Amino acid sequence: MIDGHIHIERGPYTPEWIGRFADRAVERGIDEIWLLEHCYRFEEFTPMYASACAHSAYVDAWFHRQAGAKRLGDYLALIARVRARRFLVSIKFGLEICYFKAYEGFIAKHARDKGFDFLLGSVHFVDDFAFDHRPEHWDGVDVDRLFRRYYEDSVAMAESGLFDGIGHPDAIGLFGHKPTYPLAAHYERLAEALAESGMYADQNSGAARRCPDTATLGMNRALLCTLIRHGVRIVTSSDAHRPEDVGDKIAALEARVIECQKSTKEVSP
Repeated sequence: MIDGHIHIERGPYTPEWIGRFADRAVERGIDEIWLLEHCYRFEEFTPMYASACAHSAYVDAWFHRQAGAKRLGDYLALIARVRARRFLVSIKFGLEICYFKAYEGFIAKHARDKGFDFLLGSVHFVDDFAFDHRPEHWDGVDVDRLFRRYYEDSVAMAESGLFDGIGHPDAIGLFGHKPTYPLAAHYERLAEALAESGMYADQNSGAARRCPDTATLGMNRALLCTLIRHGVRIVTSSDAHRPEDVGDKIAALEARVIECQKSTKEVSP
């Protein structure tokens, strides 16, 4: 089993800290862990967030508490140290990058060919709106428009050629909002773009752990089955931010993938 989305930001850049994630993976029967950092943690990526900070005083305050604490070289040095050691699980290292279409060239310059095993693209801001921070921020928002723009950005991200995978591809539903129109057409376009780009999709338990009353466990079934029908690889993940959450609900996430695979085969001609 794979846990393909684990953040290491709450501890020091030492092999011993990484070992705690590896040990937890062994306890939970996980064979491979994919470790990463949010790109905003690094000073090099902070220019991408200027317009999002200008859009919201809340985001501006959050960003200046959290962002730019490290330099990318610090992370790359840690990766080299960990790769020189042996652990009881396979470990890959990557970067989770917030997608802003205007910064595609910037992302390519700062993230590609740095020695990462994978680059995970995620939509966390739609037209500078940080939709996944607090539910009250949705008050007065045009939900239909936000969903449309979210999937437009997701497709653009898939078409950019910058990333190996897409993170939590229906995170827009974290707080339980739904548009007034069907999403099937959006799902089809996203699945086609991911398949064409050879990207995987992140089947992630983090939203359900954070918002158990409003978020689904992993992708909703319609989106998951659409991606599988188009041949998109699905990678299970916990989105853990601490060692204790490594492997959280991975078996249940895999079961949902298998169920969609079976149902897709049953309806195939």
